[in-house]
Amino acid sequence: MDLSVIASASTSLHMGDALQSVAVSMLKKTMESVEVSSAQMIQSLQQAVPASVSGHLLDTYA
Repeated sequence: MDLSVIASASTSLHMGDALQSVAVSMLKKTMESVEVSSAQMIQSLQQAVPASVSGHLLDTYA
């Protein structure tokens, strides 16, 4: 077996691992951003409910 083939396969494998790590990191950042924006949206919806209206609840569990 040619040594360059083994080296090429090893390099390809490590590049795949690196790309997967980057993709997971980007996904985590995106999920954190969505979590923050969702919390802000829920807060703004809760503030939009008039104080004079009693007995109305906003279900924030999803």
